[in-house]
Amino acid sequence: MRLTLELVDQLARGLAVDPNRIYVTGLSMGGMGSWYAAQAKPKRFAALLQICGGGDPLWADRYAGIPISIFHGQADGAVPIARNREMVAALAQAGHYPELRYVEYPGVDHNSWTQTYKRDDVFEWLFAQHK
Repeated sequence: MRLTLELVDQLARGLAVDPNRIYVTGLSMGGMGSWYAAQAKPKRFAALLQICGGGDPLWADRYAGIPISIFHGQADGAVPIARNREMVAALAQAGHYPELRYVEYPGVDHNSWTQTYKRDDVFEWLFAQHK
């Protein structure tokens, strides 16, 4: 993860990247990685979009200031939905701000990214976020 975050910094310096609009997103294991990246460098990211992963509820206070959207299929057999439910509860208990959005898809298994990435409101929300 350290090397990945260093690469993000390098690309942001070398390309036409708005440093106030760097987002982290991932699905499944990548969703878990997005939780890790956001807590490791919370000031770097303008938003976190996480799909069917899970994070460490003990880190809930580390996400303060990062708008977060979370999506998960209720019938997910690969990554239990409890992982994201625990994160949402921990974030709420920590008083998370500025925004926390959570969507569960009834009857959807692990492939909740298809429903998520085809939603116009997801990208409207994501690209509206900035530091």
